[in-house]
Formats: sequence, C-alpha cells, structure tokens
Amino acid sequence: MGRADASTVDVAALREDEAGAAVLTVMGPAGARSIPLPEAGRLTVGRHANSDVCLEDDPAVSRHHAVLHLSPALEVEDLGAANGTFVGGRRVPGGGRRALRPGEPVQVGATVLVVRQRATPAPPAEAVVASPALRRLYAEAEQVAAGRLAVLLLGETGVGKEVLARHIHLASPRARGPFITLNCGALAPSLLESELFGYDKGAFTGADQPKLGLIEAAHGGTVLLDEVGELPGPVQVKLLRVLEDQEVLRLGSVTPRKVDVRFLAATNRDLEAESRAGRFRPDLFYRLAGATLTVPPLRARADELPALVAHFAALAAAEAGVPRPELSAEALAALATHEWPGNLRELRNVVTRAVLLCRGGAVRPEHLPAFAPRRVEAASWVDDGGGTADLDPAQAAERARVVGALRAHNGNQTRAAQALGISRQTFVKKLDRYGIPRPRKPVE
Repeated sequence: MGRADASTVDVAALREDEAGAAVLTVMGPAGARSIPLPEAGRLTVGRHANSDVCLEDDPAVSRHHAVLHLSPALEVEDLGAANGTFVGGRRVPGGGRRALRPGEPVQVGATVLVVRQRATPAPPAEAVVASPALRRLYAEAEQVAAGRLAVLLLGETGVGKEVLARHIHLASPRARGPFITLNCGALAPSLLESELFGYDKGAFTGADQPKLGLIEAAHGGTVLLDEVGELPGPVQVKLLRVLEDQEVLRLGSVTPRKVDVRFLAATNRDLEAESRAGRFRPDLFYRLAGATLTVPPLRARADELPALVAHFAALAAAEAGVPRPELSAEALAALATHEWPGNLRELRNVVTRAVLLCRGGAVRPEHLPAFAPRRVEAASWVDDGGGTADLDPAQAAERARVVGALRAHNGNQTRAAQALGISRQTFVKKLDRYGIPRPRKPVE
C-alpha cells in the first residue's frame, strides 16, 4: 500500500504488539471493524484504495475525505470533502482541524469513526475466591471463557454476578476489547432500545445525528446484560436477531450492521420458569443460556466471610486514607451470625461503615449494626459463641469459617466438611479445638 507521507500509518502491516493504547472502531454500511492504533502518526480516511481507512463501501465518503492525526494531539482534519466531516454533530470547516476526545464520534458520510482507549486486562477488584465451591465455579467460568458462547449468570442480587462476568471477559480472547454493562431494568423501554441498538439520523424528532448503540460500541468485546429478565418483549425480539445473525439494526435504519460481540446475561429471576409462563421468549432464553453458571449466596459461602471482610476492609481503608484495621474475634463472630440477605453488597457496606467508625483501631462489635436474629429452623444448629476469648485473629477466622459452614448446612457435619474441602474427621477435630458444640439431631 503506497504512502504519500512517511508519518502515515501502515494499518495492514501493524502488529498487535506494536499497537498503542487506542483502537479505532469503524462503523459503516458494511458493518463494524476495529483497527489498532500506534502512539503517533496519521491515518488517511476515504474511498481511495490507498487510504489507511478505506471506506469504499460508503458512497457518501469522498475519495480523500479526512485525516486522523494521532500526535502530538488527537485531531481530525477535513480535506474539503463534499459531504463534510462532523465531530459531535458539528461540521469541521473545510481544510480545517478539530480536536477529538477518546470516545467522541466522527461522522464521514454514512460512517462513524470512534477512537477508544484499549481495555487492558487487569484482575477484577472484588474477586475473592476462597471456598472450594467458588473455586469450582470460577474454574468452570474460565473454561467457557475461551469460546464465544453466550453465558447466563444466575444468583441473588448482590452475590457478585458482575464480578464473575468481568472475570470471564478478562479470561477470554476478547480481554483487550471493551467490556460494557447495561442494566436492563434501569431504563424505560424506549430508551433501552436506543441505548442497545443506536439510531440513525432522522429516526425520530431530535435525532439530528446517528447514535452509536452499546452493542456496536462493544465490537470486538463483551456485553453484559444485567437484569436481563426485565427486557420488554419488542427488545427481546431485536436482541434475538443480534445473537443469531451478529447484526444490529439501528432505529430508523433498514440496513443491518455486522458486529462481533460476545454476550453475557445476568438475572436473579428463574428465566426458564419465566419463559414457560410466557413472560420471556423461550428462543431467547436458550440462546442466552449457552452455558449457565449459578453464583451461590453469601449465606452458603460462610467459610469465605473472613477473606471477604479482610478484602473489603482493605478497600475501605485505602479509599478513606486510613490504615487497614484489625478485625476482632468478637466482631467476626458477630458477622458470622447474620444471614446477609443483601449478599456481598450488604457486607461491603457494613465493613466500610465499621472501618470509618473504628478510626484506625480494631473493628469491634460496637462498630457493626445490630443484626436481626438469625432465622432458626427446627433441625438447625446454634453456636453458643463460647471459646472465642483466647483466640488470636487467625484462629478466630478459622473458627468463624467452621461455624459458618455448619450454619450454611444446617448443622450437617459431613456437608460442612465438604464445603471446607477437608475430611469429616479433621472437621470434628476443629470442633473440639475451638470449643464448638457438636450438632445434635432434633428430638422427635
């Protein structure tokens, strides 16, 4: 490919390891594609075959339409194109330049160009995987991450479905692409459709410029549809087409655009029951549930409580600019008595409050809210709380894990031992070591 300027980027020859911190997404009549960008240089845009970004499929683009300048600042230059170059809906003067911000759309003809910062793989901030059950779940998630199969994440509100979704994205070949989350229950149906699919100019009153939808913006990456059970029927129909054909039809458009997106969906509803009841399309349910992963509630992962508390305490202390406090055995025992209906979200709020109240000292029961008494079933087991006074923090944490496992499994020692990944014999020894009363079967 010939070049008239030595500073022009050879897009075809650019290797992934030579790319900088940005990527150019091109969305035109033929669909969407992404181009890795270097730190410096310039890209010519037009229908001419020698253009760095060749838009031969868009007749509204001039042969030599515009230039993207990557350094010393991000700018777009109009080359006197007949149909003009627009930044955020404002026309760039012919032969003039305009500064760009990452994510700001540039319209040339019927094509939209967006320069985005690359997503760099990083460990999720809140992924604490301490129990055998969660380790198995995350291992399974990493296996399904390798493909492009849609994944349905189930679990109560606040259990960490979004954290697991981000882990799947970062463990996938799409880790360098965007990860976009949309809460399907947070928007009105009309807004939800335009946010997901975008719209063309003139699609409705006030649509003066085309809008890029979230699905197109996630080209080459992953979309998480949170609370997917809240999707209205018409949006379910359009989403099914995207899943089946990998095409997006913007509002007001008759021409679908090709996209390369992996879908994850999360809900606290029983979608299979919802589909049987006619409230959710069965065909969409089966497309979304290519693989199904269920995140257990915190009350069933009580053995993770010490690790999670330490993690959230470290985050809260860093945010507040104070030293990370110690956690007293009494405070940990108090936390272990709660059922955590709000799961991880509730736990984080409780720990953050305690870190602020203890003012750098140890977290004690008085820094915690007064929890409602735990519901006790007829065959359940109750800890008398004895034997905690002389324990060091590590021993108190281990005792809390044992107590939590027993509570989660209603006093069943065998299941509690399995949840901790130890033998029943070892589990019984820990009961004796920490003065934990042995569970007894209820009297009939």
